Amino acid sequence: MSDMTQLLTAVTEDSKAAEELLPLVYEELRRLAAAKMDNEAPGQTLQPTALVHEAWLRIVASDGRGFQNRAHFFGAAAEAMRRILIERARRKSARRHGGGLERVDLEGIDLPQHASTDLLLRVDGALEDLAREDVRAATLVKLRFFGGLSMEEAASALGVTDRTARRDWRYARAWLFDRLKVSGPEPPSQDH
Repeated sequence: MSDMTQLLTAVTEDSKAAEELLPLVYEELRRLAAAKMDNEAPGQTLQPTALVHEAWLRIVASDGRGFQNRAHFFGAAAEAMRRILIERARRKSARRHGGGLERVDLEGIDLPQHASTDLLLRVDGALEDLAREDVRAATLVKLRFFGGLSMEEAASALGVTDRTARRDWRYARAWLFDRLKVSGPEPPSQDH
C-alpha cells in the first residue's frame, strides 16, 4: 500500500493524515477547480482556491470513511465541488437574492463551466432523477462534468471498463437530453 493510499484511507479519521495529504493533492484539485471556473460568467465571486478549500473541508469532515484509492478521492472531490456549485446556484436563483429564470441555448455549452444558474439547477434535478434509475450513469456524468475527469479516469473511478463507461455515457446523455429538451436543444457532446 503506497503512502498516498494510506493517507487517503486515514484522512477522515486522522487530522495529521489530512495535513500530510493536502500538499500532495492540492495542486491537482486547484487545477480542476480552475478549469471549471475559467469560463464562468464575468463577476463570478467564487474563486478556484475557495472552491478547493470548501471542497476540502467537506471531504475531511465526511462521515469517517477513508478513501480506497486516488480515483475514489477525486470522485469525492468532484461530488463536493458539484454540490458547492449547485448550492451557490440555488442561492443565486432564490427570489430574495434577485434570481430569475432565463432561457439558455445549450449549443456548445460545456457544463458546468458556462451554465446559467437555471440550467445548472435543471441539470442537477435531472441528475438526481437519473440516479434513481441508474446510479452509475449519474455518477459518470458527475465525474465528467463536475470533476473534470476524462472518460478513462471516470471509468477507473467507477471500476468499469472504458467500453462500459462509454455505453453508460451514451445512455446518460440521451436520458438527460430527453429530460432537458423541453426548453432547449441537445446538450453538448463530450465523447472524447
